[in-house]
Parts: sequence; C-alpha cells; structure tokens
Amino acid sequence: MWHRCGVIAHLCILLALGAPGALVAQDKVSANPPGESQGSALFASNCAMCHGADGRGGEHAPDIATASDVRRLADKNLIDIVKNGIAGTGMPGFDELGQDKILALVSYLRTLQGKHSAVTFPGNPEHGEVLFLGKAHCSECHMARGKGGFLAADLSYSEANTNANRLRQIILDPENALPAQKKAVSVTTSAEQKFTGALRAQDNFSISIQTIDGAFHYFPKSELTSIDIGSRSLMPDNYRSRLSDTEVNDLVSYLLRIGSQSATPSDASSDDDDE
Repeated sequence: MWHRCGVIAHLCILLALGAPGALVAQDKVSANPPGESQGSALFASNCAMCHGADGRGGEHAPDIATASDVRRLADKNLIDIVKNGIAGTGMPGFDELGQDKILALVSYLRTLQGKHSAVTFPGNPEHGEVLFLGKAHCSECHMARGKGGFLAADLSYSEANTNANRLRQIILDPENALPAQKKAVSVTTSAEQKFTGALRAQDNFSISIQTIDGAFHYFPKSELTSIDIGSRSLMPDNYRSRLSDTEVNDLVSYLLRIGSQSATPSDASSDDDDE
C-alpha cells in the first residue's frame, strides 16, 4: 500500500482527506463487519507485501497496526484512503475491489489494531463520566470528548497498550506509572521564582511551560538557575484516599469506553453536534 513516506507525513495528508469519493453512510465499519477471513485474505494479497503481514510496517510502508495516529483515524477516513489512495505517494487506490471488499479490508485492519476486541469494563462508565467532570477533577487538566482542560493529555484517544490495569496504575500511582515526558517541568529563575507546569516548547536557548492556571511562561535559559524535567507528576497523588475502589473502577471504565470509541477530533465534534 503506502511507499516511501513515513507515518507522520502520510497522516498530514490523511487527515486532510474529506468526504469526496468516500463511501458515505459507512462511518463505522464495526457496526456490521464482513467476515474476518475475507478481510485477512484481502490484506494478505493487497497490503502485506508493503505493510507486513501483521500491519506493523515493512521495507516499503509504515506501521498501520500499532501507530497511534493511524489507530485514531475514523473508519470513513480509512475507507476513503483504501478506495482512492493518496496522490503523490506510492499508496494506490483499490476502488476496483468494490465496496464490500474495501469494508472487509478496513474491518480486518481494525482487528489488527485490536479495535474489535471486546472491551471489559470493571465498573460503570456513566458513573465514571460524572467523576471525571466532578469529584475526581480530571477535567480541570484533561480533555475528554470535547469537555475539559488543555493542560494535560486529551484522554479521548487511547494508546495501543492502554488497558484497565494500566489506567488504574496511572490514576493511583502517577509518580511511578507515568513516563518522564508526561510529567511536570519545574524551573527556577535567577530571581528565585519557581514555576511548575507542562512543557510546551524547548530549544537550546529557551523553554516555555504552561502552569496549572492555564498561563504560558517563556524563559530564556540564560535567566534560569535550574530546569527540572520529568521528576514529578502534575496529577494528584492521593486518589487512593479520595476515591473508593468502586469509583476508581468507574473512572477507568469511562476512559476505556471513550478510548474504544476514539475518532479524529473533527469526528468527535460532529458526534457532539448530533447529541
């Protein structure tokens, strides 16, 4: 399928693809997936030689099974790409396969991505949403389905390795569960002022952070006496005492549900408009 270019270069094109030429009224392949065996055979004969038999990339094309940016694409975007290809790259269109086979192919790709695996919720997602927006105060920093803050990651999208146990670890023990790049940045100025927040930009000469009040701060590094990146988390470390086990499970269930329903930001907006 795709040749030469890397995942990110392709995605800039993919996300720009609109409705023209798409198979309309087929927004969710998983609502009525064709047989997996047919999709597997189609993938093997049309895609595997470039993307690999498991979709995780080959000599001529990138990973489309575990790459988070590809996993986040809505079904209608993938359908349009398979049908029409991507102009200016080695990704051809497969319009000659016909609608049913294209749907089977995309459905099988979703299986490789783990999207058709049954998601088991340890708690109540509806109660978890209430907690996210209320008692747990998650939405003060995190966005989910268009609601919440901008300081921390948008939790509308799940990573390939996200599961209930992983989410529970992050909620209850963020200091040890989160990687350094998702933790706070603290800087101290020559005037002995200390600022802590999320890293927004950095180069050899300057650093920019966003503090928990939403304000952005730019610092020339020559004016700083210390820079501490990734040593502590901005997340509260007292959820073990603030939330019951049932509430933690409810919150985990909500995050699993919205992650399993992940779409592109524009699709999320469309869904909200329809509600």
